[in-house]
Amino acid sequence: MNFDNIRPFAPDELPAAYDRLLADQQFRSVLAYLYPGVAIDDIAVKMHGCKTNLEFQKAFCYPFLKNLMQKASKGLEMDFTAVDRSRCYTFVSNHRDIVLDSALLDVLLFDAGFTTTAEIAIGDNLLKLPWVKDLVRVNKSFIVERSLPPRQMLMASARLSSYMHYAIGEKNENIWIAQREGRAKDSNDRTAPAILKMMAMGGEGTPLERLRSLHIVPLSISYEYDPCDFLKAREMQQRRDNADFKKGPMDDVVSMRTGIMGYKGRVFYRSAPCIDEWLASIDGTTAKNDLFDIVARHIDQAIFRGYQVYPVNAVALDILLDSGQLPAAEGLKVPSGLYTQADKDAFEQYLSAQMAKIELPQPDLPFLRLQMLKMYANPYLNYLSATQHEQ
Repeated sequence: MNFDNIRPFAPDELPAAYDRLLADQQFRSVLAYLYPGVAIDDIAVKMHGCKTNLEFQKAFCYPFLKNLMQKASKGLEMDFTAVDRSRCYTFVSNHRDIVLDSALLDVLLFDAGFTTTAEIAIGDNLLKLPWVKDLVRVNKSFIVERSLPPRQMLMASARLSSYMHYAIGEKNENIWIAQREGRAKDSNDRTAPAILKMMAMGGEGTPLERLRSLHIVPLSISYEYDPCDFLKAREMQQRRDNADFKKGPMDDVVSMRTGIMGYKGRVFYRSAPCIDEWLASIDGTTAKNDLFDIVARHIDQAIFRGYQVYPVNAVALDILLDSGQLPAAEGLKVPSGLYTQADKDAFEQYLSAQMAKIELPQPDLPFLRLQMLKMYANPYLNYLSATQHEQ
C-alpha cells in the first residue's frame, strides 16, 4: 500500500522540506519569534545538518520543549515503569492539548531511555497551511484524513491502519494516537470504539490478533491546569446556543498557541502495562462490535487509574458535590486531606481569572463556571470510579 501522502518524510525528503519551510514567510516569522537575533542562514545550516527526523527533533524540538516547560509549568514527570523501554508501542492516550500531548511524550521517551520517539497521528483539519503540514511531517507525524465521503473515508481508514501496523512492525517506531477524535472538552475521557475498529483494519489475522500486533499501551496525561479551559468552556456555550455552530478558521490556531504558551502547573505522564497479555485472554468468538467496546472500556479504566490527581481536581469535585450539581455521584465523598483552604481559595481565584477571559456577547456565567468545574472534577471522578473497588 502506498503511504506517501500520509507518512512522515523519509530522510532523503528532508532537505527539500527544509527548503520549503525556510522559504515560507510565515514560518520565518515563527523562527524570528522563537530565535530572536539568530540569523536565518544559521538556522538553515543547523536544519540541513539534521539528516533524520530524529536528529531534527533532538536539535530543535527537544530543547524548545524543555525550555518551554521550565517557563510554563512547575515540572514535567513520567512513570513508564510498567513497560519495557527496549520495545515499541502504540500509546493510546486521553487528549488534553492539541500540540503538547504528543510533543511532551517525545521528550519523555527521550528522557526515559527509549531508543526512538513516537510517530504522531494528526488530523488533516489542523494542517490547512502548507508549511504546517511540512513541519509536522518533518517531526514524525502521519496524517489522519477526515471529512471525506464515506467510500473514500473507508479506504483512508484502511490505509491509515495499514501504515500504523507497518510503522510498528517494520519501521520499529512507537506511535501516539488520541483515544478519540478531538479533545474531550469536559475532560470526561472515553475511548472511541471506532478508533479501535480502524486500528484492526490493517495487519493480519483476527481482530484480536491485529490489535495485539500494535502493542497498545494506555497512557494517562494529567495537566494540573489547562490553559485552554476558558476556550473550551466558551465553545461549549456556543454549541449549546447554536446547533449549527462551526469553529472558525483561526479557532484551532488560537487553541494551539494558548495551549503551548499558557501556564500548565504540574504535568504527569503515566503508562499502564501493554494490553497484549490481557487481549490474549479474551474469548476469540466475541462479536466484533462487542470486542471493540470491551477493549475501549479496558483502556478507559487503565487511563483513569493512571491519572495524577492534583488539589485542584479534588477542590472542583467537592464544589460540585456540595452544590448538588453532580447527581450521578450522589453519596460519593472526596477523601479528606487532599487540599487546604488555601488551595481552594487559589483555585477559586484562578477560575474567576479564566472566566474573565471568555469573550461572548451574552456569557451564561453559571453555565460557564459549571463547565470549568467539570473539566477539573471529571478526571478525579473517573479516577475514583476506577480505583475504589481496588481499595
